[in-house]
Amino acid sequence: MDSSLVAFTGVAALMTISPGPDMALMLRNVLRAGRPVVLPTTLGIVSGLAVWAVASAVGISTLVAASAEAYASLRLIGGAYLAILGLTALRHAVRSHDGRRGGSPERSPGGSASGSPGGSASAGASTPTSPGGLTGAGAFRMGLVTNVTNPKVGVFYATLLPQFIPAGAPVLGTSLLLAGIHAVLGIAWLVSYGTALSRLGTVLDHGRARRILEGTTGIVLIALGARVAIAA
Repeated sequence: MDSSLVAFTGVAALMTISPGPDMALMLRNVLRAGRPVVLPTTLGIVSGLAVWAVASAVGISTLVAASAEAYASLRLIGGAYLAILGLTALRHAVRSHDGRRGGSPERSPGGSASGSPGGSASAGASTPTSPGGLTGAGAFRMGLVTNVTNPKVGVFYATLLPQFIPAGAPVLGTSLLLAGIHAVLGIAWLVSYGTALSRLGTVLDHGRARRILEGTTGIVLIALGARVAIAA
């Protein structure tokens, strides 16, 4: 069992640090709301791993991997969701540009931009939000949905994870243990990554570079959505 854990940890670590939808989502959320959404986004993403671990144990993710129709459906749902997030990021970048061009005052990362929904909300609200209204709960949901609708994660848990379950070991319990290892790696990586991004976001808080970065993130998310949707 020990050798299986070590081998799985190595594979999961490589998967964790590989660029993909999770990292793009973290960048988007941090640009929208700053450091307060780093942990909620991370917890949403790793919660999706538990969902896939249970699904793998009961055979659902295996069905997704084996069924072309189920896999195609999940691809389309996941791709559409990423594209929506990307379009939202692009819209926010454009609105920020239009607002500044029209003479609107600069806002802090937690404030509301003029013209955005809830633009008149009090600046002293205790729940951190972005100009687009992103809260911790919203960031958690985005992370969860992004991970659960990522068919690549489902295939990983359906095809690779069972190979690290020793013969005779309890399938559900071992699957959750392996998912827990994957989650710990994910938390360590994503929190470090998100914190670094939040510092970069502070530097870019006032200026054209921040809008360019957010717009670029939107384009990356749309491209990832298209890739997920049309992947073979």
